[in-house]
Amino acid sequence: MPNAAKKLSMNQVLACGAAIVTLSMGIRHGFGLWLQPMTQELNWGRETFAFALAIQNLVWGVTGIFAGMLADRFGAFRVLLGGSLLYALGLAGMAYATTTLLLSLSAGVLIGMAQSGTTYAVIYGVIGRNINASKRSWAMGVAAAAGSFGQFLMVPTEGFLIDSLGWQQALVALALAALLIMPLAWGLREPNFRSGAGHFREQSIMQALREALHYRSFQLLMAGYFVCGFQVVFIGVHMPSYLKDQGLAANVASISLALIGLFNVFGTYAAGVLGQHMQKKNILAFIYFSRAVFISIFLLVPLSPMSVYVFSAVMGLLWLSTVPLTTATVAEIFGVAHLSMLGGFVFLSHQIGSFMGVWLGGYLFDRTGSYDIVWYIAIALGLLAALVNLPIKEASILRTPMPQRA
Repeated sequence: MPNAAKKLSMNQVLACGAAIVTLSMGIRHGFGLWLQPMTQELNWGRETFAFALAIQNLVWGVTGIFAGMLADRFGAFRVLLGGSLLYALGLAGMAYATTTLLLSLSAGVLIGMAQSGTTYAVIYGVIGRNINASKRSWAMGVAAAAGSFGQFLMVPTEGFLIDSLGWQQALVALALAALLIMPLAWGLREPNFRSGAGHFREQSIMQALREALHYRSFQLLMAGYFVCGFQVVFIGVHMPSYLKDQGLAANVASISLALIGLFNVFGTYAAGVLGQHMQKKNILAFIYFSRAVFISIFLLVPLSPMSVYVFSAVMGLLWLSTVPLTTATVAEIFGVAHLSMLGGFVFLSHQIGSFMGVWLGGYLFDRTGSYDIVWYIAIALGLLAALVNLPIKEASILRTPMPQRA
């Protein structure tokens, strides 16, 4: 077994990792604010904008697998540098996109690739390698809470930038902000990093992947994560337009998204803490069931700014709280040697759900003039996800020891 490489301090990992996730997730949570100004000025339908963001989520999921492989093989530092550069290029390209193809390439492909290299899968790999298992779920909760704080911080900031600079120059300002990920990535540069340093790899990448894909509990985690992506991205992107369509003031949408981010700070942190003491599958089932219930209530009660704010606060508690629980479960079952790669793979399911949620929202709105059908789908999927998480087995997988070479 190779000698363990020197580990980064927990405080350093959490501070730099949280700051990176705050920026990366904070920027992407505000994209819904650009839907109306861009489509109105460029004379596009909502499906055009929604399709570009759907591509973004799908590309994020697909390339997240390879970003995870690279981070496991070469360390997170190099992946984060590349992700930061792609983020800036994608935002700048989105600002000057004049055709639907350019919008799909910039907001879709480039930003999707950037997010795969600057968000949870890569950051959680560093956490898994440098923080003891006894605190791993808690630490992942802290990192997820940072992403939520990013939404609370960045969404109002993005709304202010749009009002002050216009939607185009606001995107340029965000492109510059994305470059701040580069100096923060230096704090996650693992000394003397080697492939699997400190974590003996008894499997190749393909062996680990085959094992996970054929393991029933991994399949169920992926199914639940699909629902998570469908719900949060549909709400995050289409909620601002839904509220404006209902006659509410524009600032209600910004406050709504900010409240989701603020309360998710508490929700994700609490999920990480509870995951250290309770079965994570039961917490996940509760989260998905609660989402279905509260979406139903939101649609039944009379719509008002207060009902929106209450709904946003409750959904915020449930928003990204699935992230630390899902990734910590993967680490518990399979270990951390391939955590970034396996985390990226299960996240692909999340992003396929995201693609469907954001695209169906735009597609069905353009054809029916309403978001009602997609709301109903989100409720049904929430109930299904609650059921599929219950049979998950969280115990470490039993492997037959492989013969050692002399």
